[in-house]
Amino acid sequence: MLTALLVPMGLVLGFLVMSIRILPEYERAVIFFLGRFQTVKGPGLIIVIPGIQQMVRVDLRVITLDVPSQDVISQDNVTVRVNAVLYFRVVDPAKAIIQVEDYNNATSQLAQTTLRSVLGKHDLDEMLSERDKLNDDIQSILDSQTDAWGIKVANVEIKHVDLNETMIRAIARQAEAERERRAKVIHAEGELQAAVKLTEAAYIIAKSPQALQLRYLQTMSDMSNKNASTIIFPFPMDLMSAFKELVGNGDGMPRVTWKNNQEKE
Repeated sequence: MLTALLVPMGLVLGFLVMSIRILPEYERAVIFFLGRFQTVKGPGLIIVIPGIQQMVRVDLRVITLDVPSQDVISQDNVTVRVNAVLYFRVVDPAKAIIQVEDYNNATSQLAQTTLRSVLGKHDLDEMLSERDKLNDDIQSILDSQTDAWGIKVANVEIKHVDLNETMIRAIARQAEAERERRAKVIHAEGELQAAVKLTEAAYIIAKSPQALQLRYLQTMSDMSNKNASTIIFPFPMDLMSAFKELVGNGDGMPRVTWKNNQEKE
């Protein structure tokens, strides 16, 4: 009699043990009843009837997906190899299981094709200097296309843009030419500013001859302070003016005015 009772009790206990499932906080269970979607359960303790209900576990944590290197031809016909990393998570477990067979593989394949199509619309310079904008464009496209799968693409980051040796040398020459161009422009701007200042100084000296005399004295003072063997003899500017007055005619002879005594009377 006791044996007859223990056998059914053991079967019931085993059935209960097989029906009990425990899900952590980051997992959900998609329950199918006789092949048809029933509900989403979890986290914690849930009951799944063996043979009648089927359970599929779905991880809700952020998944890091490494996008393999892709050969991309830029808009200016430069071939580069680009790889990226993708961060996404499941926000609707039912869609992730029902709408797509393998959401990890599907998201990876979609990321590869989107990476090639988006980068192919830009020049090489934009790939190297505008990565943030390209990351946002790829993330927006992937997020809109994976929404039907219950997936949210959180972020996309382009990791490497690999160039061949020929392109690296060409970019180096271009950067050197750009630096030389900037140096020449800066030098020309400096020459222009110096010419403007010299013109202003000449205008001031022309209006005030005393300023030229002060500049002459300052120049002699600066030259005398240097360790040089040059001997400077000051020559007053007044003598220069007197000499110019004496030499007034075109033949280089001084002008002499003769006056008769009778004219004085």
